[in-house]
Amino acid sequence: MLRLLRPPAPITPETPDEVLVRRAQKGEHEAFKVLFERHVLSVRRFLRDLIRDTDAADDATQETFTRAHVQLPRLGDHDRFKPWVFGIARNVAFEVKRVRQHEPLEADDDEVPAAVIPAPDPERLLLDRELEGQFASALSGLSEHRRAALLLRLDHGLSYDDIAAAMGWSLPMVKNEIHRARLAMRASLLPHLGGPTP
Repeated sequence: MLRLLRPPAPITPETPDEVLVRRAQKGEHEAFKVLFERHVLSVRRFLRDLIRDTDAADDATQETFTRAHVQLPRLGDHDRFKPWVFGIARNVAFEVKRVRQHEPLEADDDEVPAAVIPAPDPERLLLDRELEGQFASALSGLSEHRRAALLLRLDHGLSYDDIAAAMGWSLPMVKNEIHRARLAMRASLLPHLGGPTP
């Protein structure tokens, strides 16, 4: 007796990552495309925060998803795509930074300054920029690994378990590193916010 094969359910924006991973592993290009579209912006933001260069972050994002596509058949935990792809992104970012440390710095004569848009409240804008600069400076004072873990927690909302998977750390190490990162950030920012230094 012949069985009629049922076509796979259509992929929708609500299709869980776990289902998309399984289908992408079976060769469904649309499934990987949805995974890419769902996570590309947060991965790019993470890379931009680590590398601190928009163009390099764009290249690193492309490299991250290229590696993810190639390595996807080896992903056993189908419901852990997000921490897994952030782990790949973290490795790509560290590779980019290692390469850059060995390259001579070059002046960019062709750089055109960005247009300045007048703000309704210049004082507020100046304060916001100042705080943003102080936050970025405090963040850059952390070690690369500690900064990556803190960004995954604060900026991307990953759980401690997911951060452990992304960083390749034990759960106690994740909690310890994030705690130390927060203490360091607080110590660095408090003087600028009018608070006492710890």
